[in-house]
Amino acid sequence: MSLSREFAGFVANLRYEDLPPEVVDRAKGVTLQALSSALIARHMPASRQALALMQEEEAGGGGAATVLCHGARLTKAGAAFVNAEMIFAGGKWDTFRMLTHPGIAILPAALAAAEITAASGREFLTAVAAGYEVMERMAAEFIPTVMSRGFHAGPVFGIFGAAVAAAKLQRLDSGQIHSAIAQCVNLASGNLEGARSGGRSLREGGAVRNALLAVALAKHGIPGGETALEGEAGFYHAYAGNNRGELRYSFTGLNRADLSKITEGLGRNWIFLETLYRIYSTAGYNIAHIDVTAKLCEEHNLAYDNIERIEAVVNWLETEYPSPAFPSRGIENPPQVGSTQYFTAWGAARRGYPLLRGDRPGAGEADPPEVLDLMQRVTLIPAVRRTLFGPRITVFTKDGRHFTKEGTGREFIWDFEDLSRRIRPIASGLSIGETQFAGLIDTCRHLDRIGQAAERLMALTTP
Repeated sequence: MSLSREFAGFVANLRYEDLPPEVVDRAKGVTLQALSSALIARHMPASRQALALMQEEEAGGGGAATVLCHGARLTKAGAAFVNAEMIFAGGKWDTFRMLTHPGIAILPAALAAAEITAASGREFLTAVAAGYEVMERMAAEFIPTVMSRGFHAGPVFGIFGAAVAAAKLQRLDSGQIHSAIAQCVNLASGNLEGARSGGRSLREGGAVRNALLAVALAKHGIPGGETALEGEAGFYHAYAGNNRGELRYSFTGLNRADLSKITEGLGRNWIFLETLYRIYSTAGYNIAHIDVTAKLCEEHNLAYDNIERIEAVVNWLETEYPSPAFPSRGIENPPQVGSTQYFTAWGAARRGYPLLRGDRPGAGEADPPEVLDLMQRVTLIPAVRRTLFGPRITVFTKDGRHFTKEGTGREFIWDFEDLSRRIRPIASGLSIGETQFAGLIDTCRHLDRIGQAAERLMALTTP
């Protein structure tokens, strides 16, 4: 049986009752995270631009689906595109293995499909879990190698998760889901060079739009091919360079992955539970530097005035973004605003980072002088087999002592209640007000008890 057939059978047969409680909890959490990101971005230029673009592009078209935070009506693909761009702009993403952000693609597709099918909260959560599981299993071992070939792994793999979620909510059968996954191979895209050379690349917005096209093709009976993923000229050959599992780069230092194991334990072992929350609006590999350093300094009462320097041992790929093949943020780059050293200094000097701020000061904002000073004394030490997002932070004090704290890589893997507590402070900067935001949190918490899930969620994001 081909990989896409195995995935399709899993998705078609998956029921809400099959989901472990922790998977349901995570599906609620990623929904809240994505909607929170969209709310932050409501007035951002990128959000307004995406909405204006689609309103012009679809002039005279039908209004089948709703745009988050605005209430405008567009086609399914148009609304999903705008919603993806809005979630992206807000910076509060979920993250899987550093370089993919599943919710930016999966949640817009799920919302559009749930709205047109009047799906229940249980159906919505089941589709979201299925989309994450398929996408992350496909991506897991191949992300660094795909990035090294110039593709951006986020949209390249995101299209599959988005298509699976939409297909499940549109109640496609196993054969149709298989065709939708296969058609995604024809429509997957995402390149790194535009962003590296001063442009703004089309990412998950394009992926979700193409995902809905793949689902439409499958729904209307257009086959996508039997071995489109693992075949000799298939997806892995094209995007990873071969269909034998040979890896150019990996997170663990291993140089081979077994394609036959991609679906092993499907429905029993949920890789979806590795998804973490990027609570700060910065690159995912920076978030643990803030919290691990802050906790270390709190535990030992280390103040900025007494810190001589800081060392951070990190997974080497975190210092070679977006890829060691062509790094734009290599280890040789000096500390600067927005760098990993900068966020480590924030953790030490201020015990955190503002939730409503981007990765650098906005208009009228300034950095604390102690952060700008201390970041010059933060040293990053790359290690090949270091846990992703799990830095080992050592603070050296001026009186000759030193203190160390090991990151686990799971500091930002929370249950729903932890996420809701951590995300709640953004309410002060949202146009919907704190009471409505509390209502949105509570609705996500009880999604499994709600009838028309998308309609309720959309209404609660609109002032």
